[in-house]
Amino acid sequence: MKKINSIILIFLAFNLNSQDRKIAADTIVITNYTTKIKGETVDYLAETGTQPVWNEDGKPIATLFYTYYRRTDVKNASHRPLIFSFNGGPGSASVWMHLAYTGPKILKIDNEGYPIQPYGYKSNPNSILDVADIVFINPVNTGYSRMIEVDGKMPDRKQFFGINEDIAYLSEWLNTFVSRKQRWESPKYLIGESYGGTRVMGLSAALQETQWMYLNGVIMVSPADYKVYREAGPVSAALNLPYFTAAAWFHKKLHSDLQQKDLTEILPEVEEYTINKLIPAIAKGGFISEREKMEVAKKMSQYSGLSLESIIQNNLDIPTRFFWKDLLRDKGKTIGRLDSRYLGIDRKDAGVGPDYSAELTSWLHSFTPAVNHYIQNELKFKTDIKYNMFGDVRPWNNDNDNTREDLRRAMAENPYLKVLFQSGYYDGATTYFNAKYTMWQVDPSGKMKSRFYFKGYRSGHMMYLRNEDLINANEDIRSFIETTSSKGKSAKY
Repeated sequence: MKKINSIILIFLAFNLNSQDRKIAADTIVITNYTTKIKGETVDYLAETGTQPVWNEDGKPIATLFYTYYRRTDVKNASHRPLIFSFNGGPGSASVWMHLAYTGPKILKIDNEGYPIQPYGYKSNPNSILDVADIVFINPVNTGYSRMIEVDGKMPDRKQFFGINEDIAYLSEWLNTFVSRKQRWESPKYLIGESYGGTRVMGLSAALQETQWMYLNGVIMVSPADYKVYREAGPVSAALNLPYFTAAAWFHKKLHSDLQQKDLTEILPEVEEYTINKLIPAIAKGGFISEREKMEVAKKMSQYSGLSLESIIQNNLDIPTRFFWKDLLRDKGKTIGRLDSRYLGIDRKDAGVGPDYSAELTSWLHSFTPAVNHYIQNELKFKTDIKYNMFGDVRPWNNDNDNTREDLRRAMAENPYLKVLFQSGYYDGATTYFNAKYTMWQVDPSGKMKSRFYFKGYRSGHMMYLRNEDLINANEDIRSFIETTSSKGKSAKY
């Protein structure tokens, strides 16, 4: 990467001499770069800054920090896809995919995703910036995004921190952004990771129905479907089994007849068992026969690497926290929640869950120094405000979660709209089979199933931290963008 110049435009200047630690509501800082992506030279600008959220009276009540990457060596920008990128939480900054997946820079980490000192970042030769421009957006209280006083008072937190509240103000913000950057002609996409999956499902309909902004695609990265988690019950419990198999296979805890097979050979068998046998068995609760209970427990033990005794004691319903603690208990280790390839060490081997998330501590280890240095020193955005990797967004209003139906409706209204799911097999928080189940449930009619795509990877929640999956996952997005290009075809059934 070679920086060729730096232009700083400040619309509302930072008051660096002030004693008040505040973020300016409306700012832009632009820097220009040249990089190589897939062997091709790419010129681009990075625009970072803040853009207000306004109330009904036109007064700013919050400001969102964003980073916008736009390729500059193209002739017709109106044909360039524009991707809006969100992380999850809720309460997570838009840092993870920004500095490790689709953006022009990635962390200096080893090929499996573990931290390396000195901390830092490097050019991303796999970034999708060659085929699409990207905006990384931080919702309120994440990154440098903050609420703003109105007439001497802070706005009501409730208007930001909830499923539908989040969707409402972000859809308005996106409308302003597209107008300011003159991108109404561009094909548009949403990408959301984890809770960001819930967010972009809802935004797909809100953008079409309240902003009249139509999308070409929605990309769900390790999506969290809260309808599954909150409803619990037999389906939620059973859907974890294929993930248990994947994690056990990785740690070589399966019986030899399964362990000798490749992971992708085993998983279809376990998925079929989960749907056809395990869900009905757990649904019978305490009225399942002892014979059937024992048969199911033996099969679960075979597929999970857990002891028969542990499965019987949990009445076939294995909490994921227990699995993370128990799988390698005999070796004195725990496994990670978001990526079960990671190992942890607890104070004692007894217990029903790990002391901490081994993978998250590893990620914060490498991400936090890199993002702070990158934004302030390379992108030239200066502020004394703390960059919130995770922000205060609680309590979060989960009422009236209709986001799955929102996505179905948006797809029905828009023949162009297609959806890509990307999941890591070793993700124990938003498991790959949960993602498949969500995909199956969006459109019960099955009339739009040809417009859904699923890709699995041999890593966890942030599959892109593993170099092989970084390459493959970015390539899958490129292919999805190509697939969703209208190519002059009319939007009609």
